[in-house]
Amino acid sequence: MTAPAEDDGARAQAPGVDAAAGAGGGPEAGGAAPALAPFLDWAEEALEFLRRRLTGDYPIDEFGYDPELVQHVLAPLLRPLYRRWWRVEVRGIEHVPDMGAALVVANHAGTLPFDALMVGLALLDEHPAHRTLRMLAADLAFTLPVVAPLARKSGNTLACNEDAERLLAAGELVGVWPEGYKGLGKPFRDRYRLQRFGRGGFIEVALRTGAPIVPVAVVGSEEIYPMLANLRRVARLLGVPYVPVTPTFPLLGPLGLVPLPSKWVIEFCPPIETSGLEPDTLLDPMAVFDLTDQVRDTIQQTIYKNLVTRSGVFL
Repeated sequence: MTAPAEDDGARAQAPGVDAAAGAGGGPEAGGAAPALAPFLDWAEEALEFLRRRLTGDYPIDEFGYDPELVQHVLAPLLRPLYRRWWRVEVRGIEHVPDMGAALVVANHAGTLPFDALMVGLALLDEHPAHRTLRMLAADLAFTLPVVAPLARKSGNTLACNEDAERLLAAGELVGVWPEGYKGLGKPFRDRYRLQRFGRGGFIEVALRTGAPIVPVAVVGSEEIYPMLANLRRVARLLGVPYVPVTPTFPLLGPLGLVPLPSKWVIEFCPPIETSGLEPDTLLDPMAVFDLTDQVRDTIQQTIYKNLVTRSGVFL
């Protein structure tokens, strides 16, 4: 009489065992599906992105800005530099408004304009509102074969008052680097000494639109390509502002194009309001000059402060 009872028990357990095996095929198989989930999600998103690119079903604004390309391609390419190579530390990001127009004004250095890209990525990744910086770029950026289309698609536009005012009137965050090539291509011996800020064109734009000015100080960019000399004759032949000689370029050939891993600090300073100024301020050259000098001095003093407190160039 006991044998049938044992058989019944065995038969009662069998479905449970089969069900467990069928549900996941064991512990290893049960854990495989959750592990693959992120990859499958990424693959699905990538395929959908490719479909939209092939069919042209993606948004582009009147300036040529392509937010999908920035989000899925350009920003991911820059993030390893931002997070691991230069280990960018961001300060004062709360000084950038969550919405509405503002003019971001920063120092410019480093031979290649990586500082502008890092400021833009800091605002996209670190700001609570993940704001997009619409940069004003030099004419040269829109004449180079590969750079020109990428410049437009990443949100850049010509460094002219008309485009800047249109963007600010639309509530955009606009970035300007008043030193231009004078700052970007200055020799290493002049590092962290701001060059002249032009004739104050960015101040006039801010005054016309009433946008606040947010000074930004970047420390770390000066050391990525220390310019020891400038091959001016070669630069004239190539039609570019300068051809740098650095400790690694052209000595190491293409390897010399790899930037040095300096430690970066990007500090956004308190905004300078322009909306409360008198309307005739725009017509007063001395008032425009004073505001320009105030912005420049704010950036310069913040740079000096952060240079004094940093532990080292590469630490």
